[in-house]
Amino acid sequence: MTALTLDRVRYSYGAKTALDGVSCALKAGQFCALLGPNGAGKSTLFSLLTRLLVTNEGTISVAGHDLRHDPRKALAAIGVVFQQPTLDLDMSVKRNLSYFAALHGLTGATAGKAIDAALDRLDMRERAGEAVRALNGGHRRRMEIARALIHSPSVLLLDEPTVGLDTASRLAITRHVHDLAETGLLVLWATHLVDEIAPQDHVLMLHQGRILADDTASAIAGDMPLTDRFMAMTGKAEPA
Repeated sequence: MTALTLDRVRYSYGAKTALDGVSCALKAGQFCALLGPNGAGKSTLFSLLTRLLVTNEGTISVAGHDLRHDPRKALAAIGVVFQQPTLDLDMSVKRNLSYFAALHGLTGATAGKAIDAALDRLDMRERAGEAVRALNGGHRRRMEIARALIHSPSVLLLDEPTVGLDTASRLAITRHVHDLAETGLLVLWATHLVDEIAPQDHVLMLHQGRILADDTASAIAGDMPLTDRFMAMTGKAEPA
């Protein structure tokens, strides 16, 4: 089943074109890396998917719902982890999640079950009573991912979620999110770090607002390491 479709999506900041006719169709159960150097258009695309920005050029469909004509249903099918943390550090993990559940209309036993299920998926149940301030960076990220899953979305968007984490935490978060894709979620993982991508992962390579490649990482890499292919296609001396 197609979980996310973009058809000729364009967006400009005045005279500067940030996205130039972006099209793709991504399926449920995929881990898809949105790979591109800084300035490629990744953040603009995420802003359009979450309606922080709106464009009249092109169409976006989430879980079969047109984002322009039926935004409530389309946005209800999306869970988001932004690059910048958005947690209340002085509240406990569970209180943070309870507040977010309430924003989605989940209360009482229904909210409790959703919170427990989300914590279990990220191996965070034993930290539920701790203040967020006491958690390390990796566990805070896990909590944000758990929060994004509270309302059982079809699509999980993560905007460079490992920024600022140490190597062990980056690997753990990447592994957890790959596991989530195997449960049937579409994961769209924005990154400029090639080492977060497995050979079987789907990759949308974005550069200067255009999709340069749309295939598995191994197919795009061909006879060279993906890092080298990425640098050759984007004209970068190194991923940035």
